[in-house]
Amino acid sequence: MTTPSNPLTLALWRRTVTQMYTVVRKEVTADPATAWRNFRATRDNLFRYHPQSPLDDEQKAAFTGLPFYSYDPVWRVTGRIDRDAPRETFQTDLGGDGGFAYTRIAYVYFAIDGEPAQLSLFWIEGYGGGLFLPFKDVTSGGRTYGGGRYLYDTIKGADLGAGAEEIVLDFNFAYNPSCAYNPRWVCPLAPEENKLPFAVTVGELAFV
Repeated sequence: MTTPSNPLTLALWRRTVTQMYTVVRKEVTADPATAWRNFRATRDNLFRYHPQSPLDDEQKAAFTGLPFYSYDPVWRVTGRIDRDAPRETFQTDLGGDGGFAYTRIAYVYFAIDGEPAQLSLFWIEGYGGGLFLPFKDVTSGGRTYGGGRYLYDTIKGADLGAGAEEIVLDFNFAYNPSCAYNPRWVCPLAPEENKLPFAVTVGELAFV
């Protein structure tokens, strides 16, 4: 993996994202809709002004905010973590950033409006590591980005609240990987096993 062109601004980006999720975890229990609106406002500000924004200068000049579905509390659930899952490591070539490996460490079982579902939870290999939870759904490639969206990427600070046996799955906070905004980015995407059989009608929409 190569050293980023400006490590200090990248460190500031990650610190800001970590602080944003710290606030979300505090606010969401009392007023989840307000926590979601603050999350969106912080992300819009990062995308519009931060030097590490996934957007280029031309995109920033035309930027009016990241598109989202409306907030819906039905899509905030707690998943049960089952660590009795076969370990399998997935590899992605990130170009100049080198290889990216993530290993299935557990299954997460949950239900949306009574409909049971399952996702695989991954661990990012490499120094420090982190939880990684990407997913696709019926909207992927239509109203949402075809490569899927992320719920967790704790190596970069995205953490809605995971414990040893349970994990918060709030799909209202689902967000796009950087490659959804500009082809200069290469991202790890959800494997086929993490495609949900229904439409997730909350979270970030496709960027156009």
